[in-house]
Amino acid sequence: MQAEALASVPADELIRRAAALIFDVDGTLAETEELHRQAFNHAFARHGLGWQWDRAIYKDLLRVTGGKERMRAYHGRLDVASPLTDADIAELHRIKTAHYAELIETGCCPLRPGVIELLAAAKARGQRLAIATTTSHGNIDALLSQALGASWAAAFDAIVAGDDVSHKKPAPDVYLETLARLKLGAAACVAIEDSANGLISASRAGIPVLITRSMFFRDEDFSAARCVLDDLSELAANQKFEKQPHAQ
Repeated sequence: MQAEALASVPADELIRRAAALIFDVDGTLAETEELHRQAFNHAFARHGLGWQWDRAIYKDLLRVTGGKERMRAYHGRLDVASPLTDADIAELHRIKTAHYAELIETGCCPLRPGVIELLAAAKARGQRLAIATTTSHGNIDALLSQALGASWAAAFDAIVAGDDVSHKKPAPDVYLETLARLKLGAAACVAIEDSANGLISASRAGIPVLITRSMFFRDEDFSAARCVLDDLSELAANQKFEKQPHAQ
């Protein structure tokens, strides 16, 4: 199916006709951003910085993709003489990542409604699954090991994280790398995202995008998406498990 022919396809048909579903992680698979915010603040306190990101500050900073990049951007806004070194940023990120994993291990962050059902339906139809995210492999593993079990990675044909590419979203790099690993054309896939940066990234790679609105990005401009849903449970009633012919 050509990309332009998908423009009028309902969400459930868009999903069923894809050869592969490519998922973002933070905000899309689970509402993780609040835990990330708490973990950043924990790292700042441990490091004696005196920084405190409230939800309004963090929402604004989410326009910058990548945790290290986000810290550099925030520090650049402050009227201070000496910048944080790369070593400082790396240590802050290490503390933050470790605390995020500790929070996830408490079981306080389940997958969003409809995610498990969509993964199961896609597998039953013979569709391929992939992940394309700006977060780290460690963060992906912390979340999905808790939610799907230790062998979660076996369900995905490609897992591409921010550190695997030169430029993070909204650049298309992470999606282009995912397509290369899947050996599929962009029009044969659907990207499932929750943010404008993710939408831009996938669209620049030529991939049709389904948006599932999340806590921090609900009010962003998603007019370029093929479909916009509040969450993936809206697909559940129409997700049939028979195998379907896929786009080539």
